[in-house]
Amino acid sequence: MPTPTYNCIATRTVETAAATITIESIPATFTDLILIVQGTLSSGGTGSAEIRVNGDTGSNYSATQLDGGGSTAASYRDRNTTSSNIGILRSSEQSNSIFHFQNYANTTTYKTILARGNDGLGYIRAAVGLWRNTNAINSISIYNSSYTFAVGTTLSLYGIKAE
Repeated sequence: MPTPTYNCIATRTVETAAATITIESIPATFTDLILIVQGTLSSGGTGSAEIRVNGDTGSNYSATQLDGGGSTAASYRDRNTTSSNIGILRSSEQSNSIFHFQNYANTTTYKTILARGNDGLGYIRAAVGLWRNTNAINSISIYNSSYTFAVGTTLSLYGIKAE
């Protein structure tokens, strides 16, 4: 059975507060992609790490989220939105989110994004997003519509290749 390997494609670290962070020129040579986001928002409470691919701002995204905070739980469903609202960020504590883009280079299927994250205060999120487009993913943008990413926030993108 082949052993999957992770190959670092790109790393971006915020040097001045930024509203959007984009990784472009993603090669189509891997099976899946893993995006790891570690950091904080520059001000204000909790926000989402919203994903857009290939610069698509059309209503081509949907998402389902399961959230928990120790004594509370909630679920959300979004459809026909302009981004996949599936990550979690906070300004007071470092947050960590992992996004798994399945079959990102396949040009015959829509793209599924699995996400999980925590905010450092015991709040967790598990989510699935869908980009309703068959194009291969060649760029990924992450943003928050209300806040900017704080200095030191880091995105690391890995390609998974079965060998």
